Amino acid sequence: MVPKRTAKQNASGESSELFTLTYGALVTQLCKDYENDEDVNKQLDKMGYNIGVRLIEDFLARSNVGRCHDFRETADVIAKVAFKMYLGITPSITNWSPAGDEFSLILENNPLVDFVELPDNHSSLIYSNLLCGVLRGALEMVQMAVDVKFVQDTLKGDGVTEIRMKFIRRIEDNLPAGEECPVRFIMMLF
Repeated sequence: MVPKRTAKQNASGESSELFTLTYGALVTQLCKDYENDEDVNKQLDKMGYNIGVRLIEDFLARSNVGRCHDFRETADVIAKVAFKMYLGITPSITNWSPAGDEFSLILENNPLVDFVELPDNHSSLIYSNLLCGVLRGALEMVQMAVDVKFVQDTLKGDGVTEIRMKFIRRIEDNLPAGEECPVRFIMMLF
């Protein structure tokens, strides 16, 4: 990974430079530890998933958002609240499927890729794949199974970064009658 441009200030005025550089060091180490980009992509997704599973509690506590009633409302909360809160950006929501179960998040600027250029020998690396895992993990904790993947990436020469999200199904609780699940409580808030 080669330095490319300067870091931006996030919404609270703090520099995002440390986060960006730390993430870059993590991806670099994963590239050294694994033989191919596919394995690195899987590890980034897995790490992101684990972050998302834990991050949802912080998000719900800090954001004061109510329960989302459909996937469109969920998309708005992700783009306008969650991305803004944690990355200081607001992606646009576009390319809804006719069934309303799939959409794209367009990131004009991805703060994870500041200072980064992919080397030629890592052409199949999905550098920001951590974000897909975070989204998948967080939504699973509020009982939504989703498929999340990058379809465009500025690091690969595309004009924008595009994350595609598809609703798969609502996750049902399998608890005995009368037992309360923390996820059910969180879902009431979301």
